[in-house]
Amino acid sequence: MIGIVDYGMGNLHSVSKAMERIGLPYVISDDLDVLKTTDGLLLPGVGAFPDAMDILNESGKAEFLRQWAADGKPLMGICLGMQLLFEESEEHRQTKGLSLLPGKVVKFQGQMEDGSSYKVPHMGWNQLQFHQQHPLLNDVEQGYVYFVHSYVVQTEDKQILLATSDYHQDVPAIVGRGSVVGTQFHPEKSSVVGMDLLTNFGQLVEKGVKLHD
Repeated sequence: MIGIVDYGMGNLHSVSKAMERIGLPYVISDDLDVLKTTDGLLLPGVGAFPDAMDILNESGKAEFLRQWAADGKPLMGICLGMQLLFEESEEHRQTKGLSLLPGKVVKFQGQMEDGSSYKVPHMGWNQLQFHQQHPLLNDVEQGYVYFVHSYVVQTEDKQILLATSDYHQDVPAIVGRGSVVGTQFHPEKSSVVGMDLLTNFGQLVEKGVKLHD
């Protein structure tokens, strides 16, 4: 059973519909006692990083998620949920994240070195480029996935970059270390590629396989 963490800032409807389409059992809950009974967690997210962390901290969910990851249980962050896995963000104000992965979240500059500009937020379909072997990526094509974000992860640890996408710079698109993985894009809105990734996550949860050594 996969638990979808409800903390008031996730696109729960589209995520749950995706789970139904691929036949994965799930429960949506904001109750830690319910989430503790599941085998893997999805952390969706839409909105601002500071607001999300305030809610997670005040509700006890931040510490719960840290302990969940420390216990080696599968956790997958989606969009803002992926960004929350990192150490800090500069969105609106400097805010500490869950610190499950090394790196920080910064705003797209919107301008190139030659002075030309590009649109922010990054919104639309971009192709994945895989960099690491990982069971989450088994039989998944390096296809196009759907992004909507104004902030991007920066990390010096290239080993956690499972896949990137090009949007005027290398954008961390899929990250992972230990039992923790995340996608900057919305797999639930990313057609076959997204469904394959969620299916693989479900299989890893079912088998109890650790996601990355």
